[in-house]
Amino acid sequence: MMRVRLDDEERQVAFGDCLGRALGGHGRVYLAGELGAGKTTLARGVLRAYGHAGAVKSPTYTLVEPYELGDVRLYHFDLYRLGDPEELEFIGGRDLFAEDALCLVEWPSRGEGWLPVPDIAVTLSLAETGREARLEAGTAHGRAVLRALSAEPALGATLLEAERASP
Repeated sequence: MMRVRLDDEERQVAFGDCLGRALGGHGRVYLAGELGAGKTTLARGVLRAYGHAGAVKSPTYTLVEPYELGDVRLYHFDLYRLGDPEELEFIGGRDLFAEDALCLVEWPSRGEGWLPVPDIAVTLSLAETGREARLEAGTAHGRAVLRALSAEPALGATLLEAERASP
C-alpha cells in the first residue's frame, strides 16, 4: 500500500507520469474516487509518460478511448455510464484487457464481477490541499510497480506512506 499527497493538478499529472513509467507499458490500473477527484487528470499523466501531448478527456459516453503510443497500446475506460458489466463483453473487452496492453479504468466498481483483478487500484480523495492517492497492488506486477514508485526520487516529499512489498 502507498499513499501520496498531490497538492495541485501539476503534481497529479507528474505523479501519473511516474506511475506510467513504473508500469512499463502494460497492466491494469483502476481509478476510483468521487466525481472531481482527479481520475482523468491522473490518466493524463500516465498518457504523458508514453509521449501523448494532446488533450485527454474521459470517455464517458464511448466507454473506451484507445491510444497507440509507439509500441504501447493504452486503453482508457470510463465506466460511469455502464448499465451492466456484460456490456464490456459486447465492446470486445476481453481483447482490450490483453496482458500486453495498459488499461486505465475509471469507475471500476461499475464493472465489478466482469473486470479482471487490477495490478494497481488507485483511490483518489479530496485532501486539505489538493488530493490524496492511495495505491494498492493486486498482483506481482502491481507490487513491482509500487516498489519502483517508492524508490522514485521525483516523489520525494509527496510520499506519505509506502509499505515495502516482498517480491
